[in-house]
Amino acid sequence: MSGRLQPGTAPRRFAVGAVIIDLDGTLLDTVPDLAEAVNLAFRDLGRTALQQQQIAQYVGKGVEVLMHRALTGHLDGRVAEAQFRPAIDAFMMHYTQVNGRHSRVYPGVLEGLEAMSAMGLRLAVVTNKPLSFTEPLLQATGLRKFFELVVGGDSLSRKKPDPLPMTHVSRQFGLPANQILAIGDSLNDALAARAAGMPVLAVPYGYNEGADVNSLDVDAIVTTLSEAGTLIDPIRS
Repeated sequence: MSGRLQPGTAPRRFAVGAVIIDLDGTLLDTVPDLAEAVNLAFRDLGRTALQQQQIAQYVGKGVEVLMHRALTGHLDGRVAEAQFRPAIDAFMMHYTQVNGRHSRVYPGVLEGLEAMSAMGLRLAVVTNKPLSFTEPLLQATGLRKFFELVVGGDSLSRKKPDPLPMTHVSRQFGLPANQILAIGDSLNDALAARAAGMPVLAVPYGYNEGADVNSLDVDAIVTTLSEAGTLIDPIRS
């Protein structure tokens, strides 16, 4: 069950040697860029623009699902390939141009990453965003230097909520899953971490497809990455 940290209580601590962190909605608020690319694609297609708040609810399962949802107006919506292909092609073209233009680092992220690095923790990003967008975005926001490993949504044969990206990091780092802490903002992150056998924290400021973060099966909800860092007892190999 999930649990928000309460003042005056002794929170659970995590003895880990590495941390996996989600990108969209955890490290960075990327919705402004995604929304601009969606609406530029919609302009090309002669469709009415969507509100940024609506597009935010569609984020989390990669850009293809994002476009299916935007085109149908439903979280589980899908359109035929003939309608989808020109839409995703237009989105990809525009997102390449606007990626990182309006994205911002969430409060507490830099402090949290600096603290985790100082503890000697090995850090990885696992995101459902394609790697071709992820790497430039991390570089543009100054976050790339913190991460030893970056796994995009197209890096492997399956992406979150499948545990494969998480177990891939475990293998690459040579650490058992229970010594890696996952931090994210959504059901995808919670499901992937649980299936991989990793402890998991959630931040409340992300997207989670419009659902309440308190509904997630996580070990705790932390207000910032900086707060997450205070719960870690580093294991040094």
